[in-house]
Amino acid sequence: MPGRGAGGGPGLFEDPERARSAMPLAARMRPGTFEEFVGQDAVIGEGSVLRRAIAQGELPSLLIWGPPGSGKTTLARLIAKAVGARFVALSAVTAGVAELRAEVAEARARLMQDGVRTVLFIDELHRFSRSQQDAILPHVETGTVRLIGATTENPSLSINNALLSRCQVIQLAPLDPLAMRLVLERAVRDEAAGLGRLGVELTEEAYEELERYAGGDARTALNALELAVSASAPDDEGRRRVGPQAVREALLHPALRHDRQGDLHYDIASALIKSIRGSDADAAVYWLARLIEAGEDPLFVARRIVISAAEDVGLGDPSALGIATAAYQATQNIGLPEARLPLAEAVIYLALAPKSNSGLRAYDAAAEDVRRQPGAPVPLQLRNAVTGLMRSMGYGKDYRYAHDDPAGVVTQAYLPEGLQGRRYYLPSTHGREAQLAERWQNLRERLHRADGKSEPPKGTPHRS
Repeated sequence: MPGRGAGGGPGLFEDPERARSAMPLAARMRPGTFEEFVGQDAVIGEGSVLRRAIAQGELPSLLIWGPPGSGKTTLARLIAKAVGARFVALSAVTAGVAELRAEVAEARARLMQDGVRTVLFIDELHRFSRSQQDAILPHVETGTVRLIGATTENPSLSINNALLSRCQVIQLAPLDPLAMRLVLERAVRDEAAGLGRLGVELTEEAYEELERYAGGDARTALNALELAVSASAPDDEGRRRVGPQAVREALLHPALRHDRQGDLHYDIASALIKSIRGSDADAAVYWLARLIEAGEDPLFVARRIVISAAEDVGLGDPSALGIATAAYQATQNIGLPEARLPLAEAVIYLALAPKSNSGLRAYDAAAEDVRRQPGAPVPLQLRNAVTGLMRSMGYGKDYRYAHDDPAGVVTQAYLPEGLQGRRYYLPSTHGREAQLAERWQNLRERLHRADGKSEPPKGTPHRS
């Protein structure tokens, strides 16, 4: 008989208690009150602005931004429950405009007939296209639905400005160790929804392992706890004693939080580059490992290393660019896992190398003058005289060939009229560039005799 168990009893979905027990621990332990919702006091704690608004029955449209396992869905449910609103959940991964319109029509009917408000919760809202986001906008504007969108990505980068302006953005943080401990202890004690009936005992070291490896993700921590308990047989006293080894086995391959297109992708890449720039080889290798172990495209990492070699090490150690380029080529040719070795070598070398961004500053200063005077004429003596007409117009006249000079340096103007004497390259005194700085000073003293100045003109780059 449909819906009945094999023994004639009620089927799983006809027995709420059996259905609940079949849910993962993380789902069973979802907080049912604001008091149970820990770790986000700044956002929804007693006395917070949002909590006071909800207490008054106000229901703003919200964008909840936070990492996985920080409580975005739970918070949306609690808010809807607190204001007596109907809760409808959609996923931007599977829902389309047709489904969205159907839910909006139902929400409008309920509002008109019964005065019941609807919270339309859209998980992973950033995955909706711009046109799909536009389809929500008029219904949020008229109040037909109160939108609560959940996203792991920065809303200012992934949500339409029009929709963003009609929603309050609240940011959830990864759970800190204290909040994570409260979540785990409640799961261990709770006899109705948690593991309390199993006689579970966790050592302090086991708690610490879960807190460390979960990385602030309550869902990950609870799933690992459930697996560790399931793998621990009861002792003679009927107690399931869980130590750190059982937790490590449950988290044998912990999932690293990462998204190739999201904030974390760029944040960790930024941390890698800034660690290289700051000459901290240990930190640089750590962030490299974070990227590689999370499954990042190794060529993306290699490209960033090449850029850092030119931008941050630069002429402080010109060989750094060659080493970084070689690491990129090796990565392209051999791939992972072996490519982690040339990448690590390049990162360490760059971190320890003398630093100079004089090349970047010189280019930016020159580019600013190019934009300011885009039509500055090339001096006649530097122009290419390939026809008689060109020569008759003075092209190439009085050009001095540097190789004819014993020192290989001649005094003549190389910059356009009005820009002569400008300084773009201001060398540092770091590493190899100290030698270049001395040579450049001597060269400038000779070159600038061409414009009648006895001393090289002073100047500063336009951007440091």
